[in-house]
Amino acid sequence: MAETIPDLCNVPKARAYAELKGHSDAILDGVDDDVTGMATIAALVHHAFGHLWTGFYRVVVPGQLLRVGPYQGSLGCLDIAFGRGVCGTAAAEMKTVIVQDVEKFPGHITCDARSRSEIVVPVLDQQGDLIAVLDIDSDRLNAFDSDDQQGLEQLVSWFATTRK
Repeated sequence: MAETIPDLCNVPKARAYAELKGHSDAILDGVDDDVTGMATIAALVHHAFGHLWTGFYRVVVPGQLLRVGPYQGSLGCLDIAFGRGVCGTAAAEMKTVIVQDVEKFPGHITCDARSRSEIVVPVLDQQGDLIAVLDIDSDRLNAFDSDDQQGLEQLVSWFATTRK
């Protein structure tokens, strides 16, 4: 089945994320592979909103190390330690982090100099364990807000569902 990705750049965020969640759920229906889920969600979010970089950093050493996973955009950092940068902070604190201006975030890791703002969302599995973080960078300041947080947290809730 050929899927299209809607252009949601000019749609109110709450409605845009609801539409994207519907697409994601339909595409991933019957899928039980986390990497497939990550690749699909990264592509949907990236192209629907036109972000600079959209992708996942997977937990490869629990509590210690994240490694780049499926993503869209320019090259990402390969490894990020828990507690370092925005991704490592979100992983260590197990909470979504919104950064309106990356220049003002202590310890920000610059993978792409065009990045101006960022949101990072923890991704939990069915047991509530951290398996990854979803990282999104924008080339605009103040690109992310609580609507993005809520919408993205809903999208990554797929990983916490029981799948066959």
